[in-house]
Amino acid sequence: MIDRRTFTKALGLGGGTTALSLAARSGPAQAADGGPGPRTAPTAHTGFARLAQVRAGLLDIGYAEDGPADGPVVLCLHGWPYGIHSYVDVAPLLAAHGYRVVVPYLRGHGSTRFLSDRTVRNAQQSAIALDVLALLDALGVERAVLAGFDWGSRTADILAALWPERVKALVSVSGYLITDVKAQQEPLAAAAEHTWWYQFYFATERGRRAMEDPRRRDDLCRLVWDTVSPSRPFDDAVFARTAAAFDNPDYAAIVVHNYRWRLGLADGERRYDRLEERLAARPRIAVPTVTLDAGRDPFTAPGDGAGYRQYFTGPYLHRTLPEVGHNVPQEAPAAFARAVLDADRL
Repeated sequence: MIDRRTFTKALGLGGGTTALSLAARSGPAQAADGGPGPRTAPTAHTGFARLAQVRAGLLDIGYAEDGPADGPVVLCLHGWPYGIHSYVDVAPLLAAHGYRVVVPYLRGHGSTRFLSDRTVRNAQQSAIALDVLALLDALGVERAVLAGFDWGSRTADILAALWPERVKALVSVSGYLITDVKAQQEPLAAAAEHTWWYQFYFATERGRRAMEDPRRRDDLCRLVWDTVSPSRPFDDAVFARTAAAFDNPDYAAIVVHNYRWRLGLADGERRYDRLEERLAARPRIAVPTVTLDAGRDPFTAPGDGAGYRQYFTGPYLHRTLPEVGHNVPQEAPAAFARAVLDADRL
């Protein structure tokens, strides 16, 4: 999940070809009002207009898509323990405004697969960022608006900091989330450490085994959902649609490695060292940015975004969503879509 310390960077990889398959989208499409942002209430879609696969870098990436193929691209990035369904109501809102919306499964999630059994199941931040850069290349997208929460915010921040020429604008829930592993060694306040209980659990073999057991894994992930979204109880059907993304053969390995790496308990790969060094220098982000803080998210730091404001040097807006928890795009899709539109207009 997100961490409140920060830093940014990544590499580059090649592309591939797409193979589209259709998936039904239930519920009526939401109307656009043509104003500064969508005002309609969420309509609880259960699927996306299109699903696809594309070979990109080290992966065969599964992604959802909505909107016109020739529209400006918005790339929406999920976190843990989530998947593409966090954006199931955001995508049609943005598509109604003419955007081509692309929502990929991150490595280890959903239909995304490694191309080689020999590839290290590495989830350090720079490796994940390179996956997204490779996806842009594979789709032939020169520039996109990037929008994310949790792991997705961190990944979008990294691309905006290191490859600003590829990022038209940025929406980052919880602000500047780039990880500095060395800084992670410093303890937090006791209440904050308590909130992070699962990352310490994943540092143990007991935690790893729980993530490899589908029942225990789903129980753990549902507990996290309920804890970090206290104002939005999700029903079992909503959770089940996302939990299907956890049935990936590499899910446990990717999740456990991500949290162990952030705590300095697992090595990354040497080929990413230079990128991690650049990220540890806290590169500023100059692209137009909207940051969002969720008022009911236990991970949201106090100060209304003041703690990370200095890292954003370009056109900038900040908003706090008072009654919203961690899963911002699914809890407040209209507010999230509005942030995308506003970032693109800064």
